[in-house]
Order: sequence, then C-alpha cells, then structure tokens
Amino acid sequence: AAPAEPQSNEFRWRKALAAGRVVEVKGVNGNVRAEPASGGEVEVVATKTSRREDTDTVRVEAVEHADGVTICAVYPSRDAAKPNVCAPGEGGRMNVQNNDVKVDFVVRVPAGVRFAGRTVNGNVDATGMGADVDASAVNGNVKITTTGMARASTVNGSVTAAMGSAGWSDELSFSTVNGKLDLTFPASLSAEVNAETVNGDIMSDFPLTITGRYSKRKLNGTIGGGGRELHLRTVNGDVMIRRAS
Repeated sequence: AAPAEPQSNEFRWRKALAAGRVVEVKGVNGNVRAEPASGGEVEVVATKTSRREDTDTVRVEAVEHADGVTICAVYPSRDAAKPNVCAPGEGGRMNVQNNDVKVDFVVRVPAGVRFAGRTVNGNVDATGMGADVDASAVNGNVKITTTGMARASTVNGSVTAAMGSAGWSDELSFSTVNGKLDLTFPASLSAEVNAETVNGDIMSDFPLTITGRYSKRKLNGTIGGGGRELHLRTVNGDVMIRRAS
C-alpha cells in the first residue's frame, strides 16, 4: 500500500515491513502507543489536537530508508534559516518553541519488526511487541513488554519494562531522574550490574554476587555468569530487578 496523504488533523501510513526492519516514531508533544498488528503491515495513525495553535502548523512526515521507516511530527523551527527535518535515528532536527499542538501516535507493529518510539512531552507505551524496542521520553512514563530486547529512558517519569530476551552484546542501560525503574528479565539473565539511586532502594529477585561495598542505594554485582553490562540509574525512585516467572 502506498503512503496516504496527511489529512487536516489525522495522518495515516500503512505498508508491509519485513522482519528485522524498524518502524520509528519521533514525537514532541503527545503520546506514542505501539501495539501488535494483526497481519504483516505496519499501520501508523497520528492525530493532531490543539487549544491555541493552528494544527496545520505541524505536519506529520514519513521517511522511508534502508532500515525501515521513520515517522515524525515536524513542528515550525525556532530558526527559520534552520528548518526542522525528519530523519532516522539521531539524525534530523527538532527545535520547537511555544507551540501547543499535540500529536498522538498509535502504531500497529507486526511480529518481528523492531519499534523505536520517542517523544518529549508524553508517554511511550509499547506492549505486546514481538521484537526489540527502544523507547524514550523526557516528561512522561515509558512502558514496554516484548519478546525481544528493550532499552528505555526518561527524565521525569518511570520506566517499566519486561523483556523476553537477555542476549544483548553491548551494554544495556535504563535511566530516569524522577521516577522508578521496574524491570523484568528472563530467568536466564547473566550480567554485570551497576545500579544506583539517590532517594530510593535497590531490589533484585536474582541472587547477586556483590563487588565492593554493599549499599541499598548503589551496588556493583554479578547475576549468573556475568559478562554483558547492565546499567541502571535513577535519582528519585526505586530500582527493581525482577525475574520472569
């Protein structure tokens, strides 16, 4: 199916993506929700609302690339000489000021297709996923359940993640500042854990071999056979490492 043209306050994009490719959503003001697709097509619905600004000042753009597709809410730039640009990963530009248009995304993701969701002011909720998930917010909560791997961060909010795979090859990190980390790993987890909180406690369902001095708020330890690195950081909140039943 070809990409649909954006409508006044709603944008729709639908297309088949092969397993292993990624659908990425970049928002600014608004929630990002991902759920399983019933078939092999990705479907993205973006809805714009506003109390003050004209919703037409914000466009929703889909950029297809070799790795999949990136879909962005593109706001007017603070600098007219440097317009905002939708691009995959760390690319593009998103400078926004004094625009209250809210764009809420609903994404239906086929099994085997990776999902990446980012927003600034809003929640990211990706549940029932069938591949790896990478999610982040600034002012909002992040929630993930997937049979694959998960990565997540926010600043003002909590991170809740449950993953079915613990086979990452590089380091894996979860972080927030004002909120808790509540993470569920497979029973087969083996990792070198570095966890830290300032105002909160650290709890683990897994037996930990502690390295150095033990503290309720900071620890270095080994789960299982160790090896891969797991970094967990918050300031105001608990860190909970759960074992899937």
